[in-house]
Amino acid sequence: MTEENIFNRVQKIVAQQLGVDESQVTEEANFADDLGADSLDTVELVMAIEEEFCIEIPDEDAEKIATLKQAIAFIEYAIKVKAKKNN
Repeated sequence: MTEENIFNRVQKIVAQQLGVDESQVTEEANFADDLGADSLDTVELVMAIEEEFCIEIPDEDAEKIATLKQAIAFIEYAIKVKAKKNN
């Protein structure tokens, strides 16, 4: 799975969950400050990302994810950890 593929999938999730245009969902856009997400939106985003990528995001890590770039970095990390466990 490429970073571009992850970006596109997460961008769609964020746009759908927050009701914004995909063009507004850039790597650096802050979910709360730039895209208007509240705490419930953030929880729903994390749940949607977990479901999309079949990963678990612990609460302490979820609190650190505020941008698309941070979400992508965590997803890449979680996928690598999951792959190592399966080997």
